[in-house]
Amino acid sequence: MTGLILRSSGRQARGVCAAEPAGRPHLARLCRHLVVALIALVTIGGATRVMEAGLACPDWPLCFGALLPAGQMSLRVFLEWFHRLDAGLVSGGLLLLAAASWVSRRRGPAWLPWVASLALLLVVLQAGLGALTVTRLLRFDIVSAHLVTGLTLVALLSGLAEALAPPAPGVAVGGPARALAAVTLVLLMAQCLAGALMATQWATGFCLHQGQACSWLQLHRVLAAPVALSGLATVTALLRRGATGRGRLLALLLAGGCLLQPLLGWLTLRLALDQPLVTVAHQCTAAVLVAVLAALVVSLRPSPSEVLSRG
Repeated sequence: MTGLILRSSGRQARGVCAAEPAGRPHLARLCRHLVVALIALVTIGGATRVMEAGLACPDWPLCFGALLPAGQMSLRVFLEWFHRLDAGLVSGGLLLLAAASWVSRRRGPAWLPWVASLALLLVVLQAGLGALTVTRLLRFDIVSAHLVTGLTLVALLSGLAEALAPPAPGVAVGGPARALAAVTLVLLMAQCLAGALMATQWATGFCLHQGQACSWLQLHRVLAAPVALSGLATVTALLRRGATGRGRLLALLLAGGCLLQPLLGWLTLRLALDQPLVTVAHQCTAAVLVAVLAALVVSLRPSPSEVLSRG
């Protein structure tokens, strides 16, 4: 009797695994496109802050009362305007994702419409925080919350894209790698929050030039080592389990990011914030790392058949 139940459960699990990806590749592709757009959004937001262009458009949601302020266009105005344009495209994509998830809810997993709706609510919150950054004249806590919400969306959409995609060959499930990836993601988000609070209060400049507000810089630097070490430990665990294909690609991306990110942080301080491209690259790499870690946490999850066989 037990063998019959296990065989039946195995057939059901295989049926779930086979049926789920069939109707969802387009949603997985949409999520991947949205991840790229969100990383670009975070990066452009970093460039806007570094170039002190956060108030280049004095009104919201228009810019100088127009959709395209051609008469007032400059580098700073362009950065702020393009940041809002990308945010609008992301909002439209998330609205499409939520609508498609609810329309096809009978053919997909029950959690999908709710996760898509959560992402839509987060982008609404993101837009509201974006508006407040202008109306409240770049108040540091609002700008920091704006960045962290954007990174949360990156993680959510990256994990969702991985959950909707067919199982990747060469991704070794379970083991310590998944727990390490989750710990690294939490540490990285904490470091990003510390970095946002540091950057939005211009603490780095004050510390380097006046010896003030150095506590924020020290906190950001202290968190860098645990993030890098935990990330490299995740890579080691993945390669030890023989990860190939997409699993190996994610491991290599994580290793590269864990090595590049501290180097960019060191260069930012070494150059005393005089090279905006280095500072922007530092923020872009953080966003890519968030996406990679979220994808790893989801891709390393046990399959339904494994869960049922354990039960």
